[in-house]
Amino acid sequence: MRIRVVDAFTERPFSGNPAGVLLLDAFPDDAWLQSVAMEVNHAETAFAHHLPEGGDADWALRWFTPATEVDMCGHATLATAHVLHSTGAHQGPVRFATRSGVLIATPGEDGSITLDFPTAPLTAVDVPDGVADALGAEPLAAYDTGPHVGDLLLELADERTVHALRPDHRSLAAYSARGIIATARAEDPARGYDFVSRCFFPNVGIDEDPVTGSAHTALAPHWSGRLGHPDLTGLQASPRSGRVRTGLRGDRTLLTGRAVTVIDGELHA
Repeated sequence: MRIRVVDAFTERPFSGNPAGVLLLDAFPDDAWLQSVAMEVNHAETAFAHHLPEGGDADWALRWFTPATEVDMCGHATLATAHVLHSTGAHQGPVRFATRSGVLIATPGEDGSITLDFPTAPLTAVDVPDGVADALGAEPLAAYDTGPHVGDLLLELADERTVHALRPDHRSLAAYSARGIIATARAEDPARGYDFVSRCFFPNVGIDEDPVTGSAHTALAPHWSGRLGHPDLTGLQASPRSGRVRTGLRGDRTLLTGRAVTVIDGELHA
């Protein structure tokens, strides 16, 4: 079967967030799916199969890290939509049936793809004892991001602090179901982004995720509320880096980016 690796939330190969993508006739057993994700060894591998016409969704979609299945993944959804559109397997908006409900990916005339995801419900919480030492910086505020995202969002003092983080990944695992989103306001919005973030997910086998669509369903309401505008751009400042355009629409968040296929091959196992 065909297997592809797609770099998401970027226009350039070898940047953004890579995801494996497999289009199947049906989902095999979970052990096989997990084994493939472990072999691909990227933050996420997406598995999709076509659904009968006339239903609420066009394709069924699941996401696996090298360690576990997850409820939501933005970059691998973007990568899957890119494969469907670039190969002609699907035309126009595509509706994915997922563990987080029906998610819609709409291609733009400029080559971008916009994902329609549920907005994460943010709840202010006390900054946990010890998290500053584990992260390597003192947070200004902390927020729970709800069950589907499963992260602790930490606002830091400034952009330079986010760039300079060198966390203790093992220690961070104690503070949330998936991991930590560290964020700050952009130092200079003239550079083309409004906020910056980094994401550390030790509980699902990912020390630092390159560009995280699902995290932006929490970053969008946080920064739109702070900056007073529903449409923003976030820079995820990992070594590979990438940008996500966000549009807050009440209980839905739009995530817009581009993708490029870097590997197209055959899986024999």
